[in-house]
Amino acid sequence: MYQHRSSLPCYLRAAPHGLEQAAITIEGYRRMTEAPEGELFPMPESEGSTGELFPPPQPRELERATGILPSQLLRDAIERTREIQSLEPIEDDQIQPASLDLRLGDVAHRVRASFLPGRERTVAEGLRALSLHTLDLREGAVLERDCIYIVPLLEHLALRYRTSGSANPKSSTGRLNVFARVITDYGTEFDQVRSNYAGPLYAELSPRSFGVMVRKGSRLVQLRVRRGRPTSSNAALRRLHEEVGFTVVPPGFPIQQELLEGGLAVTVDVVGNRRNGFVGYKARKHSPVVDVDRINHYNVRDFWDPVFTHRGQGIILDPDDFYILASREPVAVPADQAAEMLAYDTLVGEFRVHYAGFFDPGFGLAETSGAGSRAVLEVRSHEVPFQIDHGQIIGRLVYERLIARPDRLYGGAIGSSYQRQGLALSKHFKKPPG
Repeated sequence: MYQHRSSLPCYLRAAPHGLEQAAITIEGYRRMTEAPEGELFPMPESEGSTGELFPPPQPRELERATGILPSQLLRDAIERTREIQSLEPIEDDQIQPASLDLRLGDVAHRVRASFLPGRERTVAEGLRALSLHTLDLREGAVLERDCIYIVPLLEHLALRYRTSGSANPKSSTGRLNVFARVITDYGTEFDQVRSNYAGPLYAELSPRSFGVMVRKGSRLVQLRVRRGRPTSSNAALRRLHEEVGFTVVPPGFPIQQELLEGGLAVTVDVVGNRRNGFVGYKARKHSPVVDVDRINHYNVRDFWDPVFTHRGQGIILDPDDFYILASREPVAVPADQAAEMLAYDTLVGEFRVHYAGFFDPGFGLAETSGAGSRAVLEVRSHEVPFQIDHGQIIGRLVYERLIARPDRLYGGAIGSSYQRQGLALSKHFKKPPG
């Protein structure tokens, strides 16, 4: 069994005005996180500690002892500490600047209802009570609209003390309106992996607009791993604004409290193209199946209707329809930060925004040719029609620091799909000419 270890120590050194925290080297970080001898999930021989899957991180200084693991430390967690393990070799392109793409296993369980296992049982025990039938994903299978499926993932975890995780749908998953979240054994929350967790991961999937074809290895959800409990505060957001200049704040004006509380405010664009008033897309009813592994393949008009604003008066969201809209302001994520879009406060508006919450470091940055990138918003109204107006706050971005700058940033250099995006559908649909 894994033993609890004390939190990472802070090394202090003399400074002109007292003591200051010293930087921690990779080697020191390794000594603090040495893997215990016990193995809950034995690794395949090809993924052992020989370093054949990924080269070890180059010696460098870590900027912090707590924070989200950047790409090079995700590799380290796979290859050396083996906190991230898999039934099959993990591919290098699964590793994003601050997250790891997770892959579906070879079977999907159709269940009668969504569930959380709770503190007293495993997901497998819950499946025995709720499973209706199973689908073999090795050759591919269709997940039907409005049905719920539980899929064991290929990856599993053996996290250290004070190391936890959080999950979210990938951007392309959210833009297809596939409700997707991660479950763990003995879990009491969706998309949260508790500190020191050792065990399997499962994805709960429920397509809401289109049936989707998936197969073993399809990537619909992603995982972030963090050491310790890094915090986000209004003061930190103010400092970040001084560094990068959030465009939601008019130039030359101080950032207002209402734009900071609970995360940086993101507002919606429902003016759009002033020539014709085009502001977004609405999913069509009774559309064909989408294969999640086909890129730039489907005709937009077979799946989506355009949404237009009328005389700049905003748009009305129809109950339970699904919309793709864009933020009014560009979004930028500095190289040493990661961000997550939080759902809009339903006490204020009867709609939910943004299934896919992760924004990786480098998104929207000039240095990665991403200046001007907008946040694409996946929006659904509930119960009653609801009007949203141009510039209305529709979500909040929470920024969280990384342990160190990642060795890869979001952008074209690593094949990222949505850098420099405006109003954009998922990568499965053909891009409009020009």
